[in-house]
Amino acid sequence: MTDSLFPDGNESVLPILPLRNSVLFPVSVVPVNVGRHRSVRLIETACGGERPVIAVVAQKRAETEDPGFDDVHWIGTVARVLKVIRLGTGQYSVVLQGVSRMRILEPVGRHPCLSARVERIHEPPAVDVEFDALTLHLRESTRALYEHLPSQPREAARILDNVVEPGALADLVTANVSVSNDVKQAVLETLDVRTRLRTVIDMVDRQREVFRVKREISNLVQEEMSRSQRELLLRQQLKRIKQELGEPTDDEDDLESLSERVAMADMPQEADKAARQQLRRMRLMNSASSEYHVARAYVEWLADLPWSKSTPDRLHVGEARRVLDEDHHGLERPKRRIVEYVAVRRLRRDGRAPILCFVGPPGVGKTSLARSIAHAAGREFVRVSLGGVSDEAEIRGHRRTYVGAFPGRIVAGLKKAKSRNPVIVLDEIDKLGRDQRGDPGSALLEVLDPEQNHAFVDHYLEVPVDLSSVMFIATANRMDTIPGPLLDRMEVIELPGYTLDEKRHIAARFIMPRQLSDHGLTPERLELSDEAMDGLIEDYTDEAGVRRLEQQIAALCRAVAVRLARGEDIRLNATVADVKAILGSPRGGRTRAARVPAAGHATALAYSPSGGRLLMVEATRMAGTGKLQTTGSMGDVMRESVATALTYVRSRAATLGVPDDFLSKIDVHVHLPEGAVPKEGASAGVGLYVAMATMLTRQKVRTDVGVAGEMTLRGNVLRIGGVKERCLIAHREGLTRVVLPARNAPDLEEVPKDILDALDIQLVNHVDEVLALVCEPTPVVPLEASLPA
Repeated sequence: MTDSLFPDGNESVLPILPLRNSVLFPVSVVPVNVGRHRSVRLIETACGGERPVIAVVAQKRAETEDPGFDDVHWIGTVARVLKVIRLGTGQYSVVLQGVSRMRILEPVGRHPCLSARVERIHEPPAVDVEFDALTLHLRESTRALYEHLPSQPREAARILDNVVEPGALADLVTANVSVSNDVKQAVLETLDVRTRLRTVIDMVDRQREVFRVKREISNLVQEEMSRSQRELLLRQQLKRIKQELGEPTDDEDDLESLSERVAMADMPQEADKAARQQLRRMRLMNSASSEYHVARAYVEWLADLPWSKSTPDRLHVGEARRVLDEDHHGLERPKRRIVEYVAVRRLRRDGRAPILCFVGPPGVGKTSLARSIAHAAGREFVRVSLGGVSDEAEIRGHRRTYVGAFPGRIVAGLKKAKSRNPVIVLDEIDKLGRDQRGDPGSALLEVLDPEQNHAFVDHYLEVPVDLSSVMFIATANRMDTIPGPLLDRMEVIELPGYTLDEKRHIAARFIMPRQLSDHGLTPERLELSDEAMDGLIEDYTDEAGVRRLEQQIAALCRAVAVRLARGEDIRLNATVADVKAILGSPRGGRTRAARVPAAGHATALAYSPSGGRLLMVEATRMAGTGKLQTTGSMGDVMRESVATALTYVRSRAATLGVPDDFLSKIDVHVHLPEGAVPKEGASAGVGLYVAMATMLTRQKVRTDVGVAGEMTLRGNVLRIGGVKERCLIAHREGLTRVVLPARNAPDLEEVPKDILDALDIQLVNHVDEVLALVCEPTPVVPLEASLPA
């Protein structure tokens, strides 16, 4: 190396190139791929001259993406850049030639790349007898090591003879030996040549010993494999000889092992008798026959079922409540019922487990609540998905006469739980199918009936299985599709949707920490402001639960993870604008209430398995002969509600101020927007009455009022379901007044107090009370003034 590299003597300011997974020695010429931002800037800046000079250091930790001076070793190598090959945008392949050791004296800067004042380290000439002996020993040991390395090129041994300097020889050997980067860095930092030679000699001798032992082990393994293959062939011949002589073979040992498993299973008498009968048959069968394997699978199923194994119940009321509160926010009624179950079981341990059915919209936590019950009670948890199941054999099992037969999902769940008293969740029980293969809903009657399930018979096992200790929990989105006899055996607990405040609390306490952890982020990398969280809930989700909300938060986390993976030091406290920039503009998928008061219009509060929603009702008239037309994908019940409302309007024509024969001169058209969405139910009767009555009287209906209720032919308003969900959607959509049947007054206890305080709840017994509550105080326009001539 010439002194032109260091014009100021032994010191110079050089750019620093950190290496992630390698160490460069002064005698080495190595290619390096460069792709990190600072490293790319270094190459692009340094390549202006001919064969530029840089300082190369090794990182302390390879996973550090953007190392600083604290993240690299301060002793490295001065190197020339011999060649630069552009691989693509922001990617280079650089050939480096190590020149001499150097030490970083002080950092100079970090932009556009690391740079520092470095000092060249001189190596004094080594000329004495000990150096010669150490150098000769190192050459001989390295040649011997290369004999164990078939992948080592032949030229490597010749290069050893061409290197004269002892220190350079030690560096060359270390650079080409498979050792860790920490060991190589230690050799690079060993400045005393004599000590360096001894260190490298010890390292090479250790490598030789490792490869010698490895070769001996490999030879032993090859010999053992040959011996094993020979033994396998001899055993096959011996088995054939024993079969010819009628002597017992290894299959007998297999049957003995299976007999021991049956004996240890502690089965009931009937199951034990069936298992032993099959074992006797198997002794007379050929082990290669299909009947043998069918019988063996049957006995193994019997032996693996937990006939007498159970987990002790953890019946502590306080502990159960604590677990439920930690895992779920809100859901007071389900939690109270679960705590009651734990208390009853604690007082009467022989009581049968109840069969609960959680009914609610998607995403409100039905399955996770069942998992928390199992955790609180100290039981195993098994989930059985019933969505789309239409084969009775999925519940009762297949008979063994069929090829590929297996037990039903209930017995399989017991085997998976390894306990006779687990919590089995029958998920999506409202989506059971039914076809020519039977009715799985009817098969579940025996499973869920406490009077029968102590002796449940699976078609595959054909012996009674006791299910009385199992706690069954069913989940469903709606009750009307669950068969009546099946629903009668279950205790229904409705899980309504969450309020805005509850969603905000769930997102902050449960969803955000889980999603940050799943995406490898920390709270310092991503936070959501209160305004951003509210906007995310109100504008980007339309649901009673929080599943869609979790998906949107996951999308935010993915966006931050991508930027972080690109090398950005991102710490985002997301605002409403940030959410819009990542997720795009709100889709506006919800039905919004009308913004301008109008006659012939009403806002009905509907209820579906997905929670509450607004149902816009429109009615208009035109010249005609009394025809009634309905559109908007109405079901039969809703069309009957339209006819009922129109009949009542005709019966109250005098009170409304319209002629008795008004229908003889006009046609009436009732429409429900979003015509592609099927609509059914009788709870929109009051809304239909309001729309048709104001269509005739020309009274303008307020836009901030929602109505719900079924009406009779005499105008009475009947009780409806889903009061809480209807109030939640009314509050979410900005309505200020809600008109409900007076018979639903007890149901208002389930509505959160903050929602009740924000809404003006009006209870009515008769539809004659409704118009005064929903219409603006404007004069009635006589019908004759607007009827066609």
